[in-house]
Amino acid sequence: MFETTRRDGIAQVRHEGARWLSTAWDGGYCESDTVYNVSVPIGFARTDLDAYREARLAEAGFPVGPTLLTGVEMCHARVATSGPVTVLATAGLSNPAVLPVDRDGATADGSDVRDSDDSEPWRPGTVNLVVGVARSLADGALATLLGTAVEAKAATLLAVAEMPGTTSDAVLVGTDPSAAPAEFAGSATEVGAATRACVRDAVLASLDARYDDGPPAPATAEHGVVTDRQSDVRAP
Repeated sequence: MFETTRRDGIAQVRHEGARWLSTAWDGGYCESDTVYNVSVPIGFARTDLDAYREARLAEAGFPVGPTLLTGVEMCHARVATSGPVTVLATAGLSNPAVLPVDRDGATADGSDVRDSDDSEPWRPGTVNLVVGVARSLADGALATLLGTAVEAKAATLLAVAEMPGTTSDAVLVGTDPSAAPAEFAGSATEVGAATRACVRDAVLASLDARYDDGPPAPATAEHGVVTDRQSDVRAP
C-alpha cells in the first residue's frame, strides 16, 4: 500500500518505485518514491515554486518529489483506503469554479454570481488529491485513473457544495509498476470503483474537518469564477 506521513505542514505519500501523473505546475509523468501535498501561508504569491518546494521539503527532512500546493492546513487532510487504492485529500472552497447549466449565470438556488474573469489571480483554496494504486497501470490507464478521480471529486462537490471544483485544484495519481497489472481504471473496474469511493469519502472528511457549519455556498465566496460564456455548437 501507499504510506502517508504528515509533519510541518506537509503530507507525504510514499511507495518505493512508484510512477506518477501530476497536474501540478511541473506536472506530467515521472518516477518518484515520494510525493507531497504542502500547505502555503495566507497571501502566498511566490512564483519560484521549484525553489519554494525544495526549501520546504528540506526544512521538514523530506526528499524532493512531485508536489501539490494548497492554502488548506494539513491538519485537515484525510486519507481513505479501499482495496488497492489509497487517497489523500485536502479540501478548501474559498475560490469556487462554478459552471452554470441553466445559461443565466445563476447558482443552483437562483442567487446571482459574478461574471467570469480570465484575469482572476490564483487563490489558495484548492481541492488536492493524491491517489495511489497498488496495481501496475500503463500510462493510458494512469491517465484514465486521473479522469476517474476528477470525476468523483466533481460529483462529490456538486452534491454538497454546488460546485465541481475550485480554480486551483490539482491531482497526483500513482501506480506501482511491480504490482499485479490492471488494464483499465474506469468507473466499472476494481481500481476505478475503489478510487471513486475513496475520493468521495476523503473529500467529505476533509470538508467536515475544515468547515464546522458545512461547506460555504459559492455565492458567499470572495474569489473564484463562474463560466457563463456560451459556445457555438454544430454537428461535426
